[in-house]
Amino acid sequence: MELEMKSSIIMHPLAVRLMHWTNAAAMIVMIMSGWKIYNDEVLFGFLHFPEEIVLGIWAQHALQWHFLGMWILVLNGLAYLTYGVLSGRFRRLFFPISPRELVREAVAALRFRLKHTDLTHYNAVQKSLYVGVILVVALQVVSGLAIWKPVQFSFLVSLFYDFQGARLAHFAGMTAIVLFILVHVSLAILVPRTLLGMLTGGPRLDASRETAVTPSPTSNP
Repeated sequence: MELEMKSSIIMHPLAVRLMHWTNAAAMIVMIMSGWKIYNDEVLFGFLHFPEEIVLGIWAQHALQWHFLGMWILVLNGLAYLTYGVLSGRFRRLFFPISPRELVREAVAALRFRLKHTDLTHYNAVQKSLYVGVILVVALQVVSGLAIWKPVQFSFLVSLFYDFQGARLAHFAGMTAIVLFILVHVSLAILVPRTLLGMLTGGPRLDASRETAVTPSPTSNP
């Protein structure tokens, strides 16, 4: 047993857990402050976010919260990406993604029949959601810079056609992140062990084979 523990690693190391919850907090700050900023100059006349769910007394105050969340998210996000790539975590958990498996498991999820018995492996739906939200956050950073300094970053504005296009892309990215959070939280509620794992570290993995460690029965001498 001692040999087995030495050759195993925890699924969610402390660094990953800290970065995960830091990213979650920063995203919530940015979303709620972004809603307040949006209310100051709406894109869609029919849509205003209630004051009860926004962050900031007025638009300028919300902007300060938004920048605070942005710097935390960018710095922590870069650390998370660096760790994920160099440690092989992304390769092990997020890839490959099978289109056929994705369709099959998406249908199963819509019918509330998606199984998640092995917490050490993500299914195709989870893989797609995690990779997708990383790409969306990157889009948010680029479109956010274009909105913040449209003259200085005019080359970024041109990626979205014009300033209004950058605002629309930023709004669409925010919507995608909110939907991701709703799905993510719903899945965590359906499978509480995943939430517990992100708090405690989760199951141990075989460091060499990257599979779950199953304690073997011991025999009497």
